Amino acid sequence: MAVAVKDCLELQLLEVEMLLSMFPKKGEINLDEGAVPSVQRYLRNTDGGLPPQLEYSIAIDVGEPKVKVELQVLLPHLYPHVAPQLFARSDALHRQQQLQLNTGLASHVRSLDSGEVCVYEAVQWVKDNALPYLENSKISSESASKAVVVKETLHRMWIYSHHIYRQELRKKIFDCAKKLNLTGFCLTGKPGVICVEGLRENCEEFWRVIRYPNWKHISCKHVENIETDKSIDTLRLFRAFEDLQFQAHGDYGLRNDYHMDLGQFLEFLKQHQSGHIFQILFGVEGKLSDK
Repeated sequence: MAVAVKDCLELQLLEVEMLLSMFPKKGEINLDEGAVPSVQRYLRNTDGGLPPQLEYSIAIDVGEPKVKVELQVLLPHLYPHVAPQLFARSDALHRQQQLQLNTGLASHVRSLDSGEVCVYEAVQWVKDNALPYLENSKISSESASKAVVVKETLHRMWIYSHHIYRQELRKKIFDCAKKLNLTGFCLTGKPGVICVEGLRENCEEFWRVIRYPNWKHISCKHVENIETDKSIDTLRLFRAFEDLQFQAHGDYGLRNDYHMDLGQFLEFLKQHQSGHIFQILFGVEGKLSDK
């Protein structure tokens, strides 16, 4: 198995090198600067643990002014012998058009020869086929503007994790929340708690991104949907996406195995009209100690 993985990772690096040469402009390919060196270190010494899976995105010009389609790519260690995980998204696409675009993309990738690198083929397919979906999305928007005004819905997700420590994971959480215009918070430590609020499709995209590909011990404990005939911003409980750092108890050693002060967390929830969430997250009724 180690030999097969090594061969696959070598092919992945060759493909990334080819893509970087084909998309040389700044911002066309978004690839973490440590991703390739991590794979290269493993290839020099395969006795260590496997490197993180290669993950990057490509901004694709599809022939519409000021519109890009972003292809998000995650490569399993055994790609190209295992299919890549691909997701195309664009702010110019409604949720239904985006779903249809990705269904077509998946069908095309399945039709390609097994065992061959195929990310460029996927890029080319998106480039050649995204425009009709964008046009349908534009028609839908124009029809909606003429229709009766519908209520907006604020979506709020309460997410529980056994722990949240790693800096790169926290960076991913905050970057994703900012990109999707979500407010809420991330409570670091043990346990870890995340709240995001905003448009439903943005919250669902956040949930897909942060748990992808293999975050274990994480679950969405509760979801709230609140309708309004005004802007959803009037319903937000949080003005920004906050970094919660409460007094912690426990070992500050190498494992960073410390527990957050849940009393302070309960007080924070109550200050934001969310005290009832404590029992949903932890299974016990929260009580503040007398001072």
